[in-house]
Amino acid sequence: MRCTLRPDRILSPRHRALTAEFLRFGVVGAAGFVVDTVVLYAALAAGAELYGGRALSYLVAASTTWALNRAWTFSNAARETGHGTIGRQWALFVLVNLVGFAVNYGTYALLVARLPLAAAHPVLAVAAGALAGMGGNFLLSRRFVFRPA
Repeated sequence: MRCTLRPDRILSPRHRALTAEFLRFGVVGAAGFVVDTVVLYAALAAGAELYGGRALSYLVAASTTWALNRAWTFSNAARETGHGTIGRQWALFVLVNLVGFAVNYGTYALLVARLPLAAAHPVLAVAAGALAGMGGNFLLSRRFVFRPA
């Protein structure tokens, strides 16, 4: 007797859609991680310090992930949003993601302050922070920014 796991029997259509959305959010988050890291290292090379450079890199990465999430992850809801202008939606995205940012940046700051390896290679702390803030960012973005009007 052969046992096969079929997604249509494990997850309901609603849960499959939510899982796919979360996976797209994760892919966008990975792209945001790359942007965050590149901008941080560029800021550090330009003379910024670890904390200010990270604040700048996070803002650039958040703007990037907003645009990608709008275009791909939540594209149907983004087109139907009742939040007015695109600028207003971006501001709302940044605002609601401040919760994830607090977790993200707090993890980063703790690691670079306490672990010499993280201070020497901040990409490690950026990655840990991104993972720590991802779940909250997904739920808040889905609920408050990219929901249909």
